[in-house]
Amino acid sequence: MGRVKKLTQSYRSVVGLGDRLTELEAEIQECRQVNLRLAELCDVMMELLLPVADRDDQEVEAILGRYRADVSDPLRWRSGD
Repeated sequence: MGRVKKLTQSYRSVVGLGDRLTELEAEIQECRQVNLRLAELCDVMMELLLPVADRDDQEVEAILGRYRADVSDPLRWRSGD
């Protein structure tokens, strides 16, 4: 009887690993999306530094417009949109 119980416990832990793996993959994807958003924001900040220093308001507005048009919601994938 002890052997059957041990096999049952082993099976349950293996099945639980699949669920945990799915959770971890989702968390990794979320981190990737956040990192992508951060990289995009850093790029925009670098583009903005020179035009702001030059007081080129038109260029600043153009850069911000491109950023707003190109950036996606980093957590949108979670809702299935």
